[in-house]
Amino acid sequence: MNDHSHPDIIPFPRDRCANVNVQPTRIGLLAGAGTFPIEFAEAARAAGHSVFGLGVAGMASAELADYCDEFRFYPLARIGKAIRLFKKGHVTNIVMAGKIEKTVLFHPFRWLRLLPDWRTIHMWLRYARENKKDDTILLAIIREFERDGFHFDSALTYAPELLVKHGFLTRKKPSVSQWRDIQFGWDLAREMGRLDVGQTVCVNDTAVIAVEAIEGTDRCIRRAGELCRRGGFTVVKVAKPQQDMRFDVPTVGVDTIKTMHEAGGRILAIEAGMTILLDGDEVVSLANKLGIAIVAVNAEELALRVAA
Repeated sequence: MNDHSHPDIIPFPRDRCANVNVQPTRIGLLAGAGTFPIEFAEAARAAGHSVFGLGVAGMASAELADYCDEFRFYPLARIGKAIRLFKKGHVTNIVMAGKIEKTVLFHPFRWLRLLPDWRTIHMWLRYARENKKDDTILLAIIREFERDGFHFDSALTYAPELLVKHGFLTRKKPSVSQWRDIQFGWDLAREMGRLDVGQTVCVNDTAVIAVEAIEGTDRCIRRAGELCRRGGFTVVKVAKPQQDMRFDVPTVGVDTIKTMHEAGGRILAIEAGMTILLDGDEVVSLANKLGIAIVAVNAEELALRVAA
């Protein structure tokens, strides 16, 4: 992708990109579901880092063990066990990667199912009593680990190449009406992010079809397909206005494209330099094959388009 070949694309501000001057070190990986933990571990080790991985049981992939120097599973509600394992693994810096299925918090008899240890109970009562928003819970986890001297980094500190670059990723580009939907959905998605509700909005003909909440991006897209049976809708996914890059960074991958195709989505607009693109070559190849347009833009560009 070459920005100079598209004069209507504004380069992404380089001062918002991740720091690449990181000396090789031992990294603790707190891994949830999806392929992001695998891609991170692979990229981190390729950069010379050692990765000690802890995967949430029932969520993290067993395949992750092949990409870490050491790997263990631990139960979701056993923060005390995770802390002990990281200490034994001589880890001080930790990275979060992968999705944590928050729907487990709404299962019947969740306390009996999860059987939280004392450190998890302390975390919940001390840091997460106010609400159950994503930022609240993830910051509470970080604060509990920090009590034992651990430091949390962004995954992008060690693997900045996972961030999507700016411009058109696919051969297909948005039409004039689809750009209007991107512009319309962008501010709405940012507002949902500001409220810590979700980061994805599905739009068709300047109407909101679906908004992401606890269910996640793929289910939001499927719901949009059920509600917009004619298809052709646009998916807009952006970072939160005050995004904490240590967790919950917007992420898209092959499953996103497959879900869009099944639901009838035609345009994927993501935020340049603030979105993780997993399996990038495969994503672009599949999108080209299925006739889905992917564009990585920024707020500055959209503001100029609106002004024009």
